[in-house]
Amino acid sequence: MTRTLVLVLIGGVLFGFGLAWSTMAQPEVVLSFLTLDDFGLALVMGAALAVSLPIYQLAPRCMNKPTAGESFERIPRRVKPSTIIGGMIFGIGWGLSGVCPGAGVASLGIGNWPILFALIGMALGAYAQGVLASRKPATHPHETDSVSAT
Repeated sequence: MTRTLVLVLIGGVLFGFGLAWSTMAQPEVVLSFLTLDDFGLALVMGAALAVSLPIYQLAPRCMNKPTAGESFERIPRRVKPSTIIGGMIFGIGWGLSGVCPGAGVASLGIGNWPILFALIGMALGAYAQGVLASRKPATHPHETDSVSAT
């Protein structure tokens, strides 16, 4: 468990550093992308995809088991109305604030303290969704109505 937490911490630090370095932790930059004034975010996302996609494809073939898990597995998921609605709510919040969770935390690292209001709002929204989702039994152990985001 400790090894997994250390690996998650290292991954999170790298992710946050990359967001800050690429200026994607600044809400103004994200809002410029969303208003189609600056396509830097698309380039950053494309570069991240170009690096991670081959690793995700090759890792199960080159390793017996993941570094921080018991086995590689694919969990098929159905797209449900709650996923679409949750994605739309996330998109509206992202568009209004210019902040997504990963970039919000990274933004704290560059001294953007007012971002705490957006992060508190995200935490409250995630908590409310968790309360709503816990009221409905899942039909499969890996199947929930939660929406995962960056």
